[in-house]
Amino acid sequence: MEILTSIAMLMVTMVLIVLYFAIRIFTGKSRNNKEYVPVHATIFDLFYHIRNSYDYETEIARKKPTFRFLSVGGSEIFTADPRNVEHILKTRFEIYSKGESNRVNLFDLLGHGIFNTDGEKWKQQRKLASFEFTARVLRDFSCNVFRRNASKLVGFVNGLAISGKAFDAQDMLMRYSLDSIFKVGFGVELGCLDGFSKEGEEFMEAFDEANVASSSRFFDPLWKVKWFLKIGSQSRLEKSIATIDKFVYGLITTKRKELAEEHELAKEHNVAVREDILSRFLVASEKDPENMNDKYLRDIILSFMIAGKDTTAATLSWFLYMLCKNPLVQEKIVQEIRDVTSSNEKTIDVDGFVQSITEEVLERVQYLHAALSETLRLYPPVPVDTKCAEDDDILPDGHRVSKGDNVSYVGYAMGRMTYIWGEDAEEFKPERWLKDGVFQPESPFKFISFHAGPRICLGKDFAYRQMKIISMALLHFFRFKMADEKTNVHYQTMLTLHLEGGLHLCATPRTSA
Repeated sequence: MEILTSIAMLMVTMVLIVLYFAIRIFTGKSRNNKEYVPVHATIFDLFYHIRNSYDYETEIARKKPTFRFLSVGGSEIFTADPRNVEHILKTRFEIYSKGESNRVNLFDLLGHGIFNTDGEKWKQQRKLASFEFTARVLRDFSCNVFRRNASKLVGFVNGLAISGKAFDAQDMLMRYSLDSIFKVGFGVELGCLDGFSKEGEEFMEAFDEANVASSSRFFDPLWKVKWFLKIGSQSRLEKSIATIDKFVYGLITTKRKELAEEHELAKEHNVAVREDILSRFLVASEKDPENMNDKYLRDIILSFMIAGKDTTAATLSWFLYMLCKNPLVQEKIVQEIRDVTSSNEKTIDVDGFVQSITEEVLERVQYLHAALSETLRLYPPVPVDTKCAEDDDILPDGHRVSKGDNVSYVGYAMGRMTYIWGEDAEEFKPERWLKDGVFQPESPFKFISFHAGPRICLGKDFAYRQMKIISMALLHFFRFKMADEKTNVHYQTMLTLHLEGGLHLCATPRTSA
C-alpha cells in the first residue's frame, strides 16, 4: 500500500510539473497574433534537437528568417535577417542587453566578464581592453609570440608527418592558442604545446567541459533542477569550475607578487612595468579594490580565454577541414604564400621562414585572408548570440518583440542563407571575397563572426594576424588531408563551434624539413 501511495504521489507531482510548464509556456505569448514573431515550437523541441541545433535552426530560417520558440515565462526569438541584426546590435543597442536569464546561464563560468555584463562594468573592461588591442607594443609582442609558437607547431607536426601518424589538429591548435593567449595576455609560459604542464592540461580540459555544460543551459529547461541535485552536466560543471578557479586564482596571486616586485624595480632603476592585459587590470584594481576584487579579475581572465583560445583555434580547425575538402584552394594558398615570401618548396629553415612573415607580408596574403573569412562565414566561432529586449519593440521586418523576450541572431544559419549570400551560399568559395585579387569586406551585420555595433570584437585584427601566421607556417611546410576521408565531421553544441571528437588529419612534408 505504501509503495502504491508513493507511486501515486510521484505521478501527481509529475502531472503538476507538466501543468506548471504548460501554463508558463502557453499563456501570455500572443501566439496567434500575426504582428508578433511566428511560433515554430516550444523550447522543449529545441532541446530535443540539441545535438544538431544549428542545422535545425538553419532549416527553419530558410523558410522563416525570424521565428520563435515558446519558453517558460517568455519567448526565444531567432533571426537570420541582417536588418534585424543591425537593429539589435546598433540601432536600438540601448534596449538590448545580455538579459538576466543569459547572465545566469553563463555566470558560473564567466561571472561579470566582458561577454556577460552590461553598463559600467562592460564599459570599464572594454575601455582597458581597447587600449591594449590598439597599442603597437602589444601588436609587436603578440606577433613575436605567434611566430615563436608557430615554429614549435611546425616542429611538432613534422615529427608526426615523418612517422606517418594521424593527429588531432583541433587539440593541437587549442594547445597552441592557449599557450599564445597566456603569454600575450598574462605574460605566462604555460607549455601546453610542449606537453609538460599538468596544471595546464587540467585547466584546458576543465575549461572545455565548463563550456559544454554552460551551453547546455540555453537548451535545457531543467538545468536548475540538475544544478540543485548536482547531477548530469551541472555536476560536471561544478567540478570543472573548481579546477578552473584553483588555477586562475593561483595565477592572479602570482601576478600580484610579480607586479609588486616590478613596481619596486621601476622605482629603483626606472624600468617600465610590463603591459600585458592582466597587469593592466591589476593596476586598475588597486584604484578600486572593492569592485575589482580577485573574483572580478578571474571573470575577466576567463572571458579572454574564450576570445583568445577557443575562437581562433576553432576557426583554424574548420579552416584545415575546408582545405582538406577543397585541395585546389589549399594549393592556391600555398602558391600565394610562396609568392609573397619569395620562398619555394626548397625553403627548409623553419625559424627563418616564420620570421619572414612580417606585417607587410601579412597584408599581401589576400587569398588567404579571403579563405579564412569564408571559413568564418560558414563556421562562425560563436554560432548563436543572444540579447534580451528590455522594452517592447518592433523589428525592421515588422515583427513585434515583447519586453523580456530573448532575441538571438543565428550566425551559423546566416552564412548558409541564399537570400544573404546568393545561390552558392553553402559552397566554400574564397573568391566571393575578392575583386581583382583584392579582399572586399562585407557589412558586419551580414558577416557577423566578429559581432557588430558598439560590442564589435576588439581583437578582430589580432585574430586574423594570428591565424595568418599559423596558416602560412603550416601550409608552407605541409600538405594536409583527412586521416579518414569517410569521416563525417560534426560540430559540438557549445558556446564556441568546436568539431565534435576533434579533427584527425595526416600531414605530408612539402619540403625535406
